[in-house]
Amino acid sequence: MYDPITLKLNVDHLIEGALKEDITSEDVTTNSVMPEGKPGQVDLICKEDGIICGLQVFERVFTLLDPETKVEFFVKDGDEVKKGMLMGKVYGDIRVLLSGERTALNYLQRMSGIATYTHSVAALLEGSPIKLLDTRKTTPNNRIFEKYSVRVGGGNNHRYNLSDGVLLKDNHIGAAGGVKEAIALAKKYAPFVRKIEVEVENLDMVSEAIEAGADIIMLDNMDHETMKKAVEMIDHRAEIEISGNVTKETIPQILDLGVDFVSSGALTHSAPIMDISLKNLHVVE
Repeated sequence: MYDPITLKLNVDHLIEGALKEDITSEDVTTNSVMPEGKPGQVDLICKEDGIICGLQVFERVFTLLDPETKVEFFVKDGDEVKKGMLMGKVYGDIRVLLSGERTALNYLQRMSGIATYTHSVAALLEGSPIKLLDTRKTTPNNRIFEKYSVRVGGGNNHRYNLSDGVLLKDNHIGAAGGVKEAIALAKKYAPFVRKIEVEVENLDMVSEAIEAGADIIMLDNMDHETMKKAVEMIDHRAEIEISGNVTKETIPQILDLGVDFVSSGALTHSAPIMDISLKNLHVVE
């Protein structure tokens, strides 16, 4: 759940931007059928099984439009929900309920979809010491929502942005002139509190990363046999992350390798939305 400070400073302006995208001047349809405000209520209905996530954001859409709007939830973020379940009710000016509906559902459906997919991937790692990580492959301006959804689904966040930590990828290595050179430059520049992670694509690069003293070595797009040899070479001298085309289908193949982390861009870029609706809107006399 977002604390009040995070909500105000880092979330509200994003929600307001989404509302402005949907209402550039007025909601013509709503103003046509409801020229004057009337109190109303609407039901929040789950239309498929999954993990619900984003309820606070859903509520915030309506309260930013009108602070008098009230939302009553019967579930909380992280709960498993079932098709047909009544998850909550929204009460307020019926014009606000109509105008905020799509934006509120867009957030809730997207965030719940990510949480649901992450939950299914994390289940494959249950019982192992491997931590599931997300990536920066997120929707522009929606990272704060999508990374939160990964946590709700049982995953962990990799660095939030480029200011968070050092991750030397192939193009950084190319720019520096090699693995050893890149790590040496990073150690010289980066504050001591930051770990240095380096992405490697073959065993020669693994050897260089070990020798240069990388804190985390990311094995990128390697086949199973090469990853096994890399883990033996590293021999606990660095933490190990596996990355590259990691999905539910490929995760069972890495459980026996003895790595620390597995990162998957699919958690955020390929999760389908969860089907959720607002139904039974009616005026309350």
